[in-house]
Amino acid sequence: MARIDAHQHFWQFDPVRDAWITPDMAVIQRDFGPDDLLPLLQQHRLDGCVAVQASQSEQETRFLLELAAAHSFIKGVVGWVDLQADDIAERLAHFQHFEQLKGFRHVLQGEADRALMLTPAFRRGIGELYRYGFAYDLLILPDQLVYAAELADAFSTQPFVVDHLAKPLIKAGTLEPWRQQLRKLAARENVLCKVSGLVTEADWHGWQPADFRPYLDAAFEAFGPQRLMYGSDWPVCNVAGGYSRAFALLEDYLRSFSAAEQAHFWGDTATQFYRL
Repeated sequence: MARIDAHQHFWQFDPVRDAWITPDMAVIQRDFGPDDLLPLLQQHRLDGCVAVQASQSEQETRFLLELAAAHSFIKGVVGWVDLQADDIAERLAHFQHFEQLKGFRHVLQGEADRALMLTPAFRRGIGELYRYGFAYDLLILPDQLVYAAELADAFSTQPFVVDHLAKPLIKAGTLEPWRQQLRKLAARENVLCKVSGLVTEADWHGWQPADFRPYLDAAFEAFGPQRLMYGSDWPVCNVAGGYSRAFALLEDYLRSFSAAEQAHFWGDTATQFYRL
């Protein structure tokens, strides 16, 4: 099976659209494209990646699909579509024709309505995804884990994956109630999780590998290596040490796992989940 980076981004930097990239993240206030990523994948013996939306528009989805069409190492795309739109079924039918489009994501973590995913309009959109063969990435914060569990129960055949372990409060050293709620969500067999984006939840310039062990232990105990997948969250990880340092953190953690367990984590799970 291939080794896959299941979570990274490309963008042509726009200071208005990309206002989430604040001045303290100046190192990523520029364009990032496939030619920037490929050497990093090769350096770490990765065969490909999944490009995930960074802005909420269908234009973003088309941008990523164009990159995937031009670069064979981009194995899949997680795009954006308005799940609450009246014509969501028609939009999904349209996107179904793009082989490299594997799923969708909405920036739920930034919504004022913390339970937006449970509203009738959003649930109607989620309900259409399975019919058209799309996965769904849950970009949430710890306070939304309880809602994610309810959503997973309501759509028990829909494949979900939680991005970035739901962003635990690593810098503060806070484990609960995140750990308990993550374990409850993991009881839903249709939910997987990405071990990604962790370094940006820690002290960007002072983190040590030991800071992450309680959170990694919790994730692997909850999901097991068969339901976890690696993601770099590049180039966002550049604000907190960069690709290689974040990769080494996980490589060191996984050393005690069996070859089969490591194969799941580094690519098999992502390949199966996204049908790469």
